[in-house]
Amino acid sequence: MDAFWTGLDQILQPGVLVAIVIGSVGGLAIGAVPGIGPAIAIAILLPATVFLDDLISLVLLLGVYGSSMYGGAIPAILINTPGTPVNALTTYDGYAMTRRGEANRALSLAYSASFFGGCFSIMLALVALMVFGPYLRDLGALFGQRDIFMAAALGAVLLIAAHRRTMGLAALLFGFGFLIAMVGRQSMRDIDRYTFGIEYLYPGFNLIVVIVGIFAISQALFLLTGKDADAPQARLRGSLFGGVAELWRNRAIAVISAGYGTVMGIIPGVGEFVAQFFSYSTARAMSRTPAQFGHGSPQGLIASETSNNAVPAAAMIPLLALGVPGEALTAMMMVVFFDAGIKPGPDIFENSPDFLFSLFISLLIINVLVVLTLLCSTRWIARVVHIPNRLLGCFILILGFVGVFSIRNSLADCLFAAGFGYLGFILRRLDWPLVPVVLGLVLGSIMIEKLTAGSSQIKTLADLVNRPVSGTLFTVILLVLGVVLITRLRRPHRNQP
Repeated sequence: MDAFWTGLDQILQPGVLVAIVIGSVGGLAIGAVPGIGPAIAIAILLPATVFLDDLISLVLLLGVYGSSMYGGAIPAILINTPGTPVNALTTYDGYAMTRRGEANRALSLAYSASFFGGCFSIMLALVALMVFGPYLRDLGALFGQRDIFMAAALGAVLLIAAHRRTMGLAALLFGFGFLIAMVGRQSMRDIDRYTFGIEYLYPGFNLIVVIVGIFAISQALFLLTGKDADAPQARLRGSLFGGVAELWRNRAIAVISAGYGTVMGIIPGVGEFVAQFFSYSTARAMSRTPAQFGHGSPQGLIASETSNNAVPAAAMIPLLALGVPGEALTAMMMVVFFDAGIKPGPDIFENSPDFLFSLFISLLIINVLVVLTLLCSTRWIARVVHIPNRLLGCFILILGFVGVFSIRNSLADCLFAAGFGYLGFILRRLDWPLVPVVLGLVLGSIMIEKLTAGSSQIKTLADLVNRPVSGTLFTVILLVLGVVLITRLRRPHRNQP
C-alpha cells in the first residue's frame, strides 16, 4: 500500500496533471480527426518526450492512447468514418442509429461503454498489483536472458498469427523489421552489421526516427495524395447522459466485452480487433434481436466500444511485466522507458512499484477526465471532422520532420525518416500492415540483445529451452503454431458443399 500512496503522490504533481490534461484533450481531438489516429500522434510526440521527465512523458502518451478511441467514436457515429481504425466496428451500429435520428443516444452509449471498459480493465490491474505485488516481485528471479528472448519470440508468433489471412505477409514484414534492428555496430564484439562503411549507420536506426517515418510521414503523404471530401452534417440534439441507464440494462454484455478486452489486451500481438470480434459475436448470440446487429443495435455498439477501451490498460501488463510490447503503441512507449533508463520487465516490480501504480492511476484519471470533457464539449469536438485532408497532411509532415530533427539536430535522421515514410506510404497504398515492421524492430532488438548477452550459456539449441520459463513459453509457441496449422488445413474443407 505504501507504493500505491507514493504513486498517487507522484501523479498529483502539477507537471504530471498538466500532461494528463493535455494528453487527454489532445487525444480526443486527434481521435475525432479521421486520418490521424493515436499511433501517428504518439509518433509525432515522441521526439518531444526526450526533453521531458519520464513520468510526464508517459502520462502524456497514455493520455493520447487512452482517449483517442473515445474521440474516434465521434466521426464513426456521425459521418460513418472511424476516427481510429479500431472504431471501424462502431460504424456498423453507431451510424445506423444516427440515420434513425438517434445520434445523441449512440454517442452517449459509446461514451458510457468506453468508460466502463476502460475502468474495468484499470481496476483489475490495480487490484492485481495490490494483491499480488509482493509475489510479482519474485518474477525477476525466474526470468533470465533466455526466458525474455523466448517471451519476445512468443510475442512475434502471436503477432503473426493475429494476421489470419495475411500471416505470410506479416511474417515477411516482421522479418524486415528484424533486419532493420540488426543494422549497426555491436559494441560487445566490435562487429559491424549491414553498415556498408556508412558512418551514420554505426549507431543503428533510431527507433523514434523509424516510427515517425513509417507512421506519421507516410500518413502525411497518403493524405496529400488523396482528395478532400466534404463530410456530411449530423445534428446533435438532447442530452448525452442517457447512455448510463441503457448500459446498466445491458450490463451482462458490457462485463463480458470488458473481460474480452482485458484478456486480449494482455496477450501480445492480439489487441482491439480480436477483442471486438469475440465481444460482438458473443453479444449477438446473447441478444433477443440478433437481426438488428449491423443495423443500429445498441448492444452491438456497447460490445464494440467496451471491448476496445478495455485493451489499453491491459496492453501495459505484458510491457511492464515482461518487457514485451504487444502492439505498436506500447512499442512506442517503450522508447520512453529506454530514454528514462527504466527497463520494463520482472525487475520493475522490485525496483519501481510506485511507478507502476502511477501509470494505472493516471489511466483512471484520464478516463474520468475524458468523459467529463465529452459530456460538455462534444458539439465543438465534432467540428474537427471537417478539417481538409491536405491541410492535415501538411501539418503532420511539418511536425514529423521538426520532431525528428530536434532529437539529435541531424539532417541524416530526417533523410532516414523520409525513406521510412516513403516505405510506409508504399505499404499503405498496397494495403499492407505497418505494425509488423515496427514490432519486428522492437522485438528484434530485444531478441538480439538477450541472445547476445546469454550466448555464453547457449551451446546447443536445446539450451534455449532448458529452463522452466523458457521451456513453458516454447511449449506455448508450439501450441499456437499447431492451432494455426490445423486451422489453415481445415479452412479449405469449410468452403466445400
